[in-house]
Amino acid sequence: MKTESPIVRRKSRQIMVGDVPVGGDAPIAVQSMTNTNTCDVQATLEQITALQDAGADIVRVSVPTMDAAEAFKEIKAGSGVPLVADIHFDYKIALKVAEYGVDCLRINPGNIGREDRIKAVIDCARDKNIPIRIGVNAGSLEKDLQKKYGEPTPDALVESALRHVEILDKYNFSNFKVSLKASDVFMTVAAYRKISTLIEQPLHLGITEAGGLRSGTVKSSVGLGMLLMDGIGDTIRISLAADPVEEIKVGFDILKSLRLRSKGINFIACPSCSRQNFDVIQTMNALESRLEDISTPLDVAIIGCVVNGPGEAREADIGLAGGTPNNLVYVNGKPHHKLDNESLVQKLESAIREKARIKQEELEQLIAKA
Repeated sequence: MKTESPIVRRKSRQIMVGDVPVGGDAPIAVQSMTNTNTCDVQATLEQITALQDAGADIVRVSVPTMDAAEAFKEIKAGSGVPLVADIHFDYKIALKVAEYGVDCLRINPGNIGREDRIKAVIDCARDKNIPIRIGVNAGSLEKDLQKKYGEPTPDALVESALRHVEILDKYNFSNFKVSLKASDVFMTVAAYRKISTLIEQPLHLGITEAGGLRSGTVKSSVGLGMLLMDGIGDTIRISLAADPVEEIKVGFDILKSLRLRSKGINFIACPSCSRQNFDVIQTMNALESRLEDISTPLDVAIIGCVVNGPGEAREADIGLAGGTPNNLVYVNGKPHHKLDNESLVQKLESAIREKARIKQEELEQLIAKA
């Protein structure tokens, strides 16, 4: 399979969220957000760990009260990934989590209040080298913009974002990224396309309130796919009414489909038909579940018959082409061994794990020589 993406990414300024580079030539970061009560430190840390295990680069945590800020101190101490604090209205909460080592502040400067309060947050962020994310949302536009445009529009989102950018520019603060989210795909895409030409800062992508697991995945894939194909986007968050771990899985799947990230297994599988020589759907469901722990980039083809099976299997790191009486396993493009349908999943899992082990060793050797 081809590994390089033909996409030419937009050139943006690079910032650091903890130890994760965002923008520039850094890989597109995948993040999610906890949905636990932040004051429940144990539950929040457990969810952050689950997100980290799924591959999350960055995790956002809502900090709506000063009690939550105190809990955040413990959460930050126990987290293995950079944390973004989501803060609205009370600038003192931003100052407090900055004291506790937050890796990024997600705020809207416009709803922090008086200019001296905004300046206090900016000065604190500068002193502690903490980036800020300006987060504009179609559901919470300023009242005067709602009146001016009549309803949320791409231009309204961009105007709101530029207002906030102007505030940061006024105080010579450039360590920030921007998001302009709407639940409507067309509005979101148009807004990001416009602002991408007006500022140099990194852009955080998302279709907000996208929906449940299936509908939200489709909507996010369409919207973010259009932007990523344009080279726009430095971090992404898939907003699903589902387990946040699913957001990370979908995010990586979107990036893998565009060859922008290569974490874990990229499955190539047929939808199955009457030509299949084994149960493709059952096999795929079992393998996806069993192999979620593998992070080594690997292309695996699971094809049920001899029509497309050999061709697809030859192009993958390891592939299975259905056949009668036995199915043929290809490794590195060459026929390797045959498998009958008995214990097919178990034997195929073992073969894939062995190939992943070998490939990981090869990658580590290349890194050591670099």
